[in-house]
Amino acid sequence: MPETTRFAPSPTGYLHLGTAKAALFAAAEANGGRFLVRIENIDHTRCRPEFETAMLEGLAWLGLCWEKPVRRQSEHMASYSAATRRLQDMNLLYPCFCTRADIARAGEAPHGPAGPDGPIYPGTCRSLTVREGNARIDRGEAYALRLRTDDATTRAGTLSWIDLDRGEQTATPEIFGDVVIARKDVPTSYHLACTWDDAEQGVSLVTRGEELFPATHVHRLLQHLLALPTPRYRHHGLVLGADGKKLSKRDRALDIRSLREAGHTPAQVIDMAMARASPTDCRS
Repeated sequence: MPETTRFAPSPTGYLHLGTAKAALFAAAEANGGRFLVRIENIDHTRCRPEFETAMLEGLAWLGLCWEKPVRRQSEHMASYSAATRRLQDMNLLYPCFCTRADIARAGEAPHGPAGPDGPIYPGTCRSLTVREGNARIDRGEAYALRLRTDDATTRAGTLSWIDLDRGEQTATPEIFGDVVIARKDVPTSYHLACTWDDAEQGVSLVTRGEELFPATHVHRLLQHLLALPTPRYRHHGLVLGADGKKLSKRDRALDIRSLREAGHTPAQVIDMAMARASPTDCRS
């Protein structure tokens, strides 16, 4: 069946075998339907235009074609702000003034439970009154807006989604704590922008790495709260480095530019991306 799929990289480095594999997988899963490219560049401190340009050039060199125009999240901040206000109007958000170091220190152990964003937030700022929170915001303190995930889950009731490899999944977003929805300097987070864009672009099948499987619990909840459609999902295995760990943008020898300059053909690079996939990916 034809699908609408998307490849949604963050341009914080050059296209490497891992991100190339994600693009190839999404394009193949479109099955003759629509294949979209979305640039997730809300992190203005790390995302760079030259990385985006190199990524698009690398995709074209690999022989991929996608529907134009490319959607860039930096151009849609007003939409994300409106979605955030809808959640605020439901009294489901509160300001959090904790730093990452604060959250790490508050944990029960240095390597305690983790969610889709790292260590689970312990709820330190949930007890602040509206007056206290507003006063700190007015003083110019940095803050994030967090979702009262347990309250939102209670309001939503039982939610589920379909993973094409794992079957029907029951959403349990409350186990990941109060995730960030927006920040003082950026009116969205990955969770909100990704969920909103998938609906806005009509994505029917979300394909992404298995490390993002936990995030789907949170995205399913946001879909319900914002009255957005729920796509189907498929989480593929990762491309591994020589150490057996997920390939990162720091592995310069395995970025597409370097492989191309070393004389590899597109077909060879595609074979390398698929051959290095983790064994949990039965479809690679």
